[in-house]
Amino acid sequence: MKKLIAGIALVAVVCLAGSVSRADDAANGEKTFKAKCAGCHGPDAAGKSALKSPAIKGKTADDIKKVISTSPKHAGLKSLTDDQVKELAAYLATLK
Repeated sequence: MKKLIAGIALVAVVCLAGSVSRADDAANGEKTFKAKCAGCHGPDAAGKSALKSPAIKGKTADDIKKVISTSPKHAGLKSLTDDQVKELAAYLATLK
């Protein structure tokens, strides 16, 4: 019985740690978004038609990497690390 309780406690701790980590990722991603993306894509990532900038809510890290690597207007973002791109995607996933 003690092993079962210890096992359940361990699973709970691992799940909680993962949740906190994702929250940290989204918080870091929000900082990156505000500094590098909001100017063109809007404060809510809904896009700006006047700039012909699309909505980027919910974009994945792979989507972001593809755009950064292929779009000349995103050349300044090539300095983002893989972790920063993942954090940015984590933040975009929180937007409704």
